[in-house]
Amino acid sequence: MMTQAGLFLLDALIGFMTFALLLRFYMQAFRVSFSNQAGAFIVQLTNWLVKPLRKVLPGIFGLDLSSLLPAYLLQVILLFAVFSLRGGFEMLAPEKLLGLLFWQGALATLRLSVYLLIGALFLQAILSWVSPYSPLTQPVAQLTRPFLRPIQRVVPPIAAIDLSPLIAILLAQLVLMFL
Repeated sequence: MMTQAGLFLLDALIGFMTFALLLRFYMQAFRVSFSNQAGAFIVQLTNWLVKPLRKVLPGIFGLDLSSLLPAYLLQVILLFAVFSLRGGFEMLAPEKLLGLLFWQGALATLRLSVYLLIGALFLQAILSWVSPYSPLTQPVAQLTRPFLRPIQRVVPPIAAIDLSPLIAILLAQLVLMFL
């Protein structure tokens, strides 16, 4: 029971930090402004980890690897903790274990990225109905625009209702099935 409680807390803390790092990565990748409450919160929450890494880990093609790499490494640490606490080391050779952690960490990070996208799409849909002039509306729209634009080209609004977030959520859930 203590193991489950410890794993729950570890999963919650690492999951929260991973979401924050991934959000920072995607906000920078999609050129979302950090000059709002959510952006300032994400920057202040992750600066202690990202700033020192920027000195040794340069960005590639405009992508901030100093935000992405810690998110991935946190997922690997979580998988390692789960695997070790559940007694999985006896079954695998060390080289297979490292390969498994490497690929499972990448898949877990990708899965969390898809969940982040689904959450942003839900938030955008709710904000567009409830509070279209909210300070969060613009950053969330900038974050989801690259995913919605291709769908909006194919599926135009029907009676002034944009179905592209619904279609994007369905496609994201389909991607999750394969991950």
